[in-house]
Amino acid sequence: QVQLVESGGGLVQTGASLRLSCAASGGTFSTYAVGWFRQISGMQREFVASISRSTSRTSYADSVKGRYTISRDAAKNTVYLQMNNLKPEDTAVYFCAADGGASWLSTPVLKDEYDYWGQGTQVTVSS
Repeated sequence: QVQLVESGGGLVQTGASLRLSCAASGGTFSTYAVGWFRQISGMQREFVASISRSTSRTSYADSVKGRYTISRDAAKNTVYLQMNNLKPEDTAVYFCAADGGASWLSTPVLKDEYDYWGQGTQVTVSS
Protein backbone atom coordinates (compact mmCIF):
# COMPACT_ATOMS: atom_id res chain seq x y z
CA GLN A 1 0.00 0.00 0.00
CA VAL A 2 1.42 3.37 -0.97
CA GLN A 3 1.23 6.53 1.12
CA LEU A 4 1.20 9.91 -0.61
CA VAL A 5 2.23 13.27 0.83
CA GLU A 6 1.75 16.52 -1.08
CA SER A 7 3.76 19.68 -0.49
CA GLY A 8 4.53 22.96 -2.18
CA GLY A 9 1.25 24.79 -1.86
CA GLY A 10 1.00 28.38 -0.71
CA LEU A 11 -0.32 31.88 -1.29
CA VAL A 12 0.81 33.60 -4.48
CA GLN A 13 -0.27 36.45 -6.72
CA THR A 14 -1.85 36.16 -10.14
CA GLY A 15 0.74 35.20 -12.75
CA ALA A 16 3.07 33.50 -10.30
CA SER A 17 4.30 29.91 -10.37
CA LEU A 18 4.30 27.06 -7.89
CA ARG A 19 5.60 23.51 -8.01
CA LEU A 20 3.69 20.88 -6.08
CA SER A 21 5.35 17.63 -5.07
CA CYS A 22 3.76 14.28 -4.32
CA ALA A 23 6.13 11.99 -2.46
CA ALA A 24 5.31 8.31 -2.22
CA SER A 25 6.33 5.69 0.31
CA GLY A 26 5.36 2.13 1.16
CA GLY A 27 5.13 0.84 -2.39
CA THR A 28 6.74 0.72 -5.80
CA PHE A 29 5.58 4.08 -7.10
CA SER A 30 6.59 3.34 -10.66
CA THR A 31 3.82 0.71 -10.88
CA TYR A 32 1.16 3.39 -10.42
CA ALA A 33 -0.29 5.97 -12.74
CA VAL A 34 -0.47 9.23 -10.82
CA GLY A 35 -2.91 12.07 -11.05
CA TRP A 36 -3.51 15.50 -9.57
CA PHE A 37 -6.98 16.69 -8.66
CA ARG A 38 -8.23 19.85 -7.02
CA GLN A 39 -11.22 20.71 -4.92
CA ILE A 40 -12.90 23.90 -3.84
CA SER A 41 -14.85 23.63 -0.62
CA GLY A 42 -18.36 22.38 -1.28
CA MET A 43 -17.64 21.36 -4.84
CA GLN A 44 -16.68 18.17 -6.62
CA ARG A 45 -13.06 17.13 -6.81
CA GLU A 46 -11.94 17.79 -10.38
CA PHE A 47 -9.24 16.28 -12.54
CA VAL A 48 -6.18 18.42 -13.24
CA ALA A 49 -3.47 16.21 -14.76
CA SER A 50 -2.20 12.64 -14.85
CA ILE A 51 0.91 10.80 -15.94
CA SER A 52 1.29 7.21 -17.04
CA ARG A 53 3.43 4.55 -15.46
CA SER A 54 5.69 4.80 -18.51
CA THR A 55 6.02 8.60 -18.00
CA SER A 56 5.56 8.99 -21.76
CA ARG A 57 1.89 9.91 -21.62
CA THR A 58 0.22 12.82 -19.86
CA SER A 59 -3.30 14.23 -19.77
CA TYR A 60 -4.50 17.66 -18.70
CA ALA A 61 -7.78 19.37 -18.00
CA ASP A 62 -8.56 22.03 -20.60
CA SER A 63 -8.47 24.71 -17.90
CA VAL A 64 -4.79 24.09 -17.15
CA LYS A 65 -3.46 22.95 -20.52
CA GLY A 66 -0.44 25.02 -21.53
CA ARG A 67 0.10 26.31 -17.98
CA TYR A 68 0.61 23.15 -15.91
CA THR A 69 3.13 20.34 -16.42
CA ILE A 70 3.09 16.99 -14.66
CA SER A 71 6.29 14.97 -14.38
CA ARG A 72 7.72 12.17 -12.30
CA ASP A 73 11.11 11.28 -10.91
CA ALA A 74 11.27 7.53 -10.38
CA ALA A 75 14.51 7.71 -8.41
CA LYS A 76 12.88 10.05 -5.88
CA ASN A 77 9.48 8.33 -5.89
CA THR A 78 7.99 11.75 -6.53
CA VAL A 79 5.55 13.28 -8.97
CA TYR A 80 5.54 17.01 -9.60
CA LEU A 81 2.99 19.51 -10.82
CA GLN A 82 4.57 22.67 -12.19
CA MET A 83 1.96 25.41 -12.25
CA ASN A 84 2.69 28.59 -14.21
CA ASN A 85 0.69 31.74 -14.87
CA LEU A 86 -1.58 31.02 -11.94
CA LYS A 87 -5.05 32.56 -11.85
CA PRO A 88 -7.45 33.18 -8.96
CA GLU A 89 -9.69 30.40 -10.31
CA ASP A 90 -6.83 27.93 -9.68
CA THR A 91 -7.35 28.42 -5.94
CA ALA A 92 -8.18 25.04 -4.40
CA VAL A 93 -6.86 22.17 -2.33
CA TYR A 94 -4.72 20.02 -4.60
CA PHE A 95 -4.55 16.26 -4.12
CA CYS A 96 -2.35 13.66 -5.71
CA ALA A 97 -3.59 10.13 -6.25
CA ALA A 98 -2.22 6.79 -7.40
CA ASP A 99 -3.93 4.20 -9.59
CA GLY A 100 -2.54 0.72 -9.07
CA GLY A 101 -4.62 -0.84 -11.81
CA ALA A 102 -3.53 1.41 -14.65
CA SER A 103 -1.96 -0.04 -17.76
CA TRP A 104 1.53 1.02 -18.85
CA LEU A 105 0.36 3.91 -21.04
CA SER A 106 -2.87 4.85 -19.27
CA THR A 107 -3.48 8.35 -17.92
CA PRO A 108 -6.62 8.00 -15.77
CA VAL A 109 -8.85 11.06 -15.51
CA LEU A 110 -11.69 9.79 -13.29
CA LYS A 111 -11.26 10.06 -9.54
CA ASP A 112 -12.94 6.68 -9.03
CA GLU A 113 -10.07 5.03 -10.90
CA TYR A 114 -7.62 5.99 -8.18
CA ASP A 115 -6.87 3.82 -5.18
CA TYR A 116 -4.74 6.02 -2.94
CA TRP A 117 -4.93 9.69 -2.08
CA GLY A 118 -2.79 12.21 -0.27
CA GLN A 119 -4.10 14.68 2.31
CA GLY A 120 -3.95 17.68 -0.01
CA THR A 121 -2.11 20.98 -0.14
CA GLN A 122 -3.74 24.41 -0.32
CA VAL A 123 -3.03 26.69 -3.26
CA THR A 124 -4.36 30.24 -3.04
CA VAL A 125 -3.95 32.74 -5.86
CA SER A 126 -4.73 36.35 -5.05
CA SER A 127 -5.87 38.84 -7.67
